[in-house]
Amino acid sequence: SILMQRRLFLYNFRNLRKAKGRRETYLCYVVKRRDSATSCSLDFGYLRNQMGCHVEVLFLRYIAAWDLDPGRCYRITWFTSWSPCYDCAQHIANFLRSYPNLTLRIFMARLYFCEDRKAEPEGLRRLHKAGAQIAIMTFKDYFYCWNTFVENREQTFKGWEGLHENSVHLSRKLRRILLPLYEVDDLRDAFKILGL
Repeated sequence: SILMQRRLFLYNFRNLRKAKGRRETYLCYVVKRRDSATSCSLDFGYLRNQMGCHVEVLFLRYIAAWDLDPGRCYRITWFTSWSPCYDCAQHIANFLRSYPNLTLRIFMARLYFCEDRKAEPEGLRRLHKAGAQIAIMTFKDYFYCWNTFVENREQTFKGWEGLHENSVHLSRKLRRILLPLYEVDDLRDAFKILGL
C-alpha cells in the first residue's frame, strides 16, 4: 500500500517533547509542478530510513532521478517525524542550490537533538538560509497527513492530549533556533536585565 498504517503514523508522528524509542524517521511527501497560476500534483507517498541511509537522502536520490525540467518550477512538501540531522540538512541545502527552480517546505513533528548538540540547530539555520521553508506541524498539518498519507478507513483524525501545546512549544524553540545569533544574544541580555 502507498498509504501508511494508522498505528505507524500515530506512533512516529506524535509530537512528544521526549520521544524516546522513536529511532526511525518517516517522511511523507507531495511533489507538484507549478504552471503559471496553477499546479499539478506529480507524486505523493511516504518513505522511512533504509539500511543506514537517512530518509532525506533517500528522497533526494529519488527526486534527482526524475531529471527535472530546468524550465519549470516545482514545489515539494515534506512532513517528517523528526527534523533533519546536521548532515542531512547540508545535503538538502546543497540540493536546493543545485535546483533553483525547486522550492521545499518541511513540516516537522519533532526537533532532532536540538538541545543536546550544537550542530543540529546550525544545520537547520543553513537549511533555512538555503531557501527551505521549515515549520513545526500543527493540528491542520496532522489532519492533512491523516487524510492524504494514512490508511484511515474514513475515520476522522483526532488529536492527542498535548498536541497543540507541544506544537506551540516546538514552534517557539524552532523560532529561537532560526533567529540570527546576534538577535539571540540581544534577547539573552534583555532577559538578564529584566532578571528573567
